[in-house]
Amino acid sequence: MTENMTAAANARHGAADAPHYWQGAFIGDEEAGRRLAALPAAVEAALATVLETETVLAACEALATALRDPAHPVRARLAAQLPPGEDPAVLAELGGLLDRRELTRKLRRELGGATPGRLNRADPRESVYEAWAPVGLVAHIAPGNTSTVAPLSIVEGLLAGNVNVLKTSSADSLFTQHLTAELAALDPTGALAARIVVLRFPSARQEWLRMMCAPADAVAVWGGEDAVQGVAAHVPAGCRLVEWGHRISFAYLTQDVWSDPGTLEALADDVCRYEQQACSSPQVVYLDTEDEEELFAFAGRFAAVLATRPPAEAASASVADGADPAEAAELTTTELVARLEEHLGLTRVFAAPDGSWRVMADTRAPLTASPLHRSVWVKPLPRKRLIATLRPMRRYLQTAGIAGSRSDVAELSRTALAAGVTRVTPVGSMQESYAGEPHDGVYALQRYSRRVAVQADPERFATTACLDDLVRPVVLPPPTGPLLGKEDVQGPARELARADAELYFRSGGSTGAPALSVFSYDDYDTQMHAAARGLLAAGYDPAGDRTANLFYCGGMYGSFISFFSVLERLGGVQLPLSAGPDHRATAQALIDHGADTLFGMPSYLWQLLHAEADALRAYGGLRKVFYGGEHFTEEQRRTLKAEFGIEVVRSITYGSTDLGPLGYQCADSSGGVHHLHADLHTLEIVDLAEDRPVAPGETGRLVFTTHARRGQDLGRYLIGDLGREMAGPCPCGRRAPRFELMGRTGDVMRVATYFLNHRRFLALAEERGGHRGELQIRLDAAQARERLTVRVEKAPATDPERLREVFLSGYPELRSAVAEELLDLVVEAVGGASLDRSPTSGKLLAVVDNRR
Repeated sequence: MTENMTAAANARHGAADAPHYWQGAFIGDEEAGRRLAALPAAVEAALATVLETETVLAACEALATALRDPAHPVRARLAAQLPPGEDPAVLAELGGLLDRRELTRKLRRELGGATPGRLNRADPRESVYEAWAPVGLVAHIAPGNTSTVAPLSIVEGLLAGNVNVLKTSSADSLFTQHLTAELAALDPTGALAARIVVLRFPSARQEWLRMMCAPADAVAVWGGEDAVQGVAAHVPAGCRLVEWGHRISFAYLTQDVWSDPGTLEALADDVCRYEQQACSSPQVVYLDTEDEEELFAFAGRFAAVLATRPPAEAASASVADGADPAEAAELTTTELVARLEEHLGLTRVFAAPDGSWRVMADTRAPLTASPLHRSVWVKPLPRKRLIATLRPMRRYLQTAGIAGSRSDVAELSRTALAAGVTRVTPVGSMQESYAGEPHDGVYALQRYSRRVAVQADPERFATTACLDDLVRPVVLPPPTGPLLGKEDVQGPARELARADAELYFRSGGSTGAPALSVFSYDDYDTQMHAAARGLLAAGYDPAGDRTANLFYCGGMYGSFISFFSVLERLGGVQLPLSAGPDHRATAQALIDHGADTLFGMPSYLWQLLHAEADALRAYGGLRKVFYGGEHFTEEQRRTLKAEFGIEVVRSITYGSTDLGPLGYQCADSSGGVHHLHADLHTLEIVDLAEDRPVAPGETGRLVFTTHARRGQDLGRYLIGDLGREMAGPCPCGRRAPRFELMGRTGDVMRVATYFLNHRRFLALAEERGGHRGELQIRLDAAQARERLTVRVEKAPATDPERLREVFLSGYPELRSAVAEELLDLVVEAVGGASLDRSPTSGKLLAVVDNRR
């Protein structure tokens, strides 16, 4: 990353005589000409590597933060590159448009998700994979009348994964070049720089334009018909020509609102904002009438409102001072012709003495372009003739600002759309937009993308949810910042903005007091899709399995509703029973509805199966168990398979309430081994005592950084679990990193000066004591010394005294503590219902410390 930032700094220092930015460096005309000749090879090299959507979002987010900070050096550098007279406030506006929230919303609206380039199953029940792939090279021909269009066009091309070469006008400043250089410098991978070329040259330089367009897969042109035609001559056969041409917009007012002062003020806002330079600015105001007197009366009233608005500086300079003779001549000619037609009874003109605005009422309905600069036509157009009048101009229509009653707005919107309009807004909001809004009737990201599909063998790919998982690991920006604990994350979550806090969950409280976790619905949807992909990898078959959802429900606990959502996204058959105390009724429901797959907590499923063992064995239909929140021991797994005929016992997911799904098991994983959900998270493993990475294969604290949470910083979060990295590739073929869970930090107890581990007790009980049930440790402060009670689930063969001897003989630290009379060891057999559990989730509390 340091090298990349240094390169950007060097490029900035040497940019004064270098008008072109090419893949990370500023270069002159001669070098640009040489590189243009080799553009096809440069494009092929860049496309050989995959651009992760998160790489684009992270860099844009960092740039947006800088642009919105008046004191940030990046903003200061870019402000110096703005065209003369450009308001620096445009930088903050750009920052808002580059915000992660806005770009993610755009991705979801236009391409259906936040990671549209991944080859995921189109239907979870079929082995058909679809994705949005880049077209390849997009050539952008930018307009010269705005500073924001060119960089945003580049960002759209990047979001679609393309290589982008953009032409700016020879009269433009180097703002776009420097902004894209700053953006590329914020990407430590260098992938963005490899996909950005910005050239400044005149349109008369046809050879350069030809070399730009010849290898392109799409050419985006901003401008009028002449500009489009000039570029179209260089567009090769089969290449998409994406026209972002000039458009005309109008306002339409019904009789019950055209005299309303608020409507007139709102209309004046639309006319004066951007001085009608935007395609969405109204050039014509239509009234739903045929009455000429009403038409002229409205024009007079509206002229009075415009007269109260101070003239814009830019308009005054160009018109009153004659800074642009062509525009001044068009304004003068249009107004003069309209005044001459007053003698024919066709028009009536209302204009400012200084020429800063003009309202021209015209009794003829056909759409007429305005000379802009607060020049407005007012025309009659009864709604019954709206389509016939406007449809001949359908290629040029964009926005209709409609004012009327609710029923009028609904009717007229449909009519205007039928006439060729592509967007309808309220009057007063014609220039306002939203993230992901279609532009001129199409989605830009779809125009820069291809929808691709792969059909795979259903048997060989039955558990593959995403083909990309078999090719390469997802590479996300490296985590930065300090390590965070639960309070560092959960405290700010309570203060989360309402726009980001749409779904509330509480943790089960098995390791402490229940904690609040907050999600947006978009983030929740992303995580449920990830969990669904993980469940497919674990062997769930949405086309054939009949699933009973037996997780705990209620109290804002998330497991039941989350896996309801997962099954919904998978299209799997579901019995939403939830965990309940009536085991007989639950077992009967499983039998009556033919359930063959169980979702739930190990402790609850263990109780249910043993309480209704006879009925469920006689049923014989259970085949799969997917569990979460706790672990089945190896001995318990053997019991499930041997006594109940269950064929698959696998983790449903590894996750937490605050971070969501973190890992998943494949058919080659068992115990605590999971693949990382690498498209959502980055995993680090740090030392148990020091905040440093462990050596490969060593056990340490798991640290997760989440890259897809709106409004929350979930970077470098110490989740409280222990684990170790699994070396080498997984036999399943997936490239996602693997790790093995080794318990929780809370499973390690400091007792009688020794550190003891719950998992060690459990392993000894299983391996040497033949125990197959649950095990809980309770710590008490007795009068003479501390007391450690191992509470095991009672079974016919349970022998507490034998288990005590197993623990003492197999655990040297425990034996020393007892021998030194620092600790009393007690083993007792109890019913499963007597073990302490979380009241919210039903999880077994592994360690109950009553010494506090």
